[in-house]
Amino acid sequence: MAAFITIDGSRGEGGGQILRSSLAISMISQRPIRVTNIRKGRSKPGLMRQHLTAVQAAAQICNARVTGDCIGSCELTFEPNAVVPGEFRFSIGTAGSTTLVLQTILPALVIASGPSTLILEGGTHNPLAPPFDFLAKSFLPLINRMGPQVAVELERHGFFPAGGGRFRVAITPTDRLQPLSLVERGEIVNRRAIALISHLSPEIARRELKVLGEKLGWTDSAWTVAEAPNSPGPGNVLFVEIETPQLTEVFTGFGERGIRAERVAERLVHDVRRYLAAEVPIGEYLADQLLLPLAMAGGGEFVTLPLSRHSTTQIELLEQLMDVKVEVHELRKDARRVVVRS
Repeated sequence: MAAFITIDGSRGEGGGQILRSSLAISMISQRPIRVTNIRKGRSKPGLMRQHLTAVQAAAQICNARVTGDCIGSCELTFEPNAVVPGEFRFSIGTAGSTTLVLQTILPALVIASGPSTLILEGGTHNPLAPPFDFLAKSFLPLINRMGPQVAVELERHGFFPAGGGRFRVAITPTDRLQPLSLVERGEIVNRRAIALISHLSPEIARRELKVLGEKLGWTDSAWTVAEAPNSPGPGNVLFVEIETPQLTEVFTGFGERGIRAERVAERLVHDVRRYLAAEVPIGEYLADQLLLPLAMAGGGEFVTLPLSRHSTTQIELLEQLMDVKVEVHELRKDARRVVVRS
């Protein structure tokens, strides 16, 4: 086995993404890693339940040898073997994000030697994590354009703090991901606003949608109130979807106890207006998600908003662990062109 590559988990934004991306790259490159200072930039450093589930999921699909895989651990070693596709079920046991667990293992499974099916249980709609709808409507359609076919089905919503959500994933892999170029947004062909509620008054959703309509100038024909009655706990998520010929961008606002519905909507309006004004195809969060797939493809490019700290940290990690160079060119104050080269 090759020598361990050491990754400092406190670099950049210092959160769980460094761990998840490091595990993903270790699996696809078959190189052992040591991650130190895990989540040092967070108020509670070390592995939380959702991070531990991601580690355990990664270890299971490649029969890895792992040390430090326990709650609160700030250092971990991971020695992968060949990825073995198949049928897997991963349960976080809390409201921790299932989509972040999928983010860890999906890169290896989309280039595996055979198909896989997954069941993931826990939180499906979590603050500070991509919700299921973002995966299904924005991210995975682009991954499918790169060669594999990934289909997802939501069986039960899981909101913070109750959790209890579940979704299925069916993966048909490809030999190699193909580069992707997303440099023009094109005309907007559809706009939608969806207020999702569970075990809460529909009036909350109507108040959110009213603010969105007034501030974005949309008529109520673009509004939808949706209920998730099978969720174990209460929850509220507000979505805005912007569809262009290239892709669908999904923007999300989460209802919180003590935060008025109008405030939730106003925060989301800010994000949507920023994206629309920049006239870029790729939003801030989608940019972060696309970097690793493009590195796996050995190339690609997209135009996006100024990069988040998550994205700049991801770029540093990719250049450390993979044979790629990521160039970021300022097109104007509110737009960047990101080019990945092998």
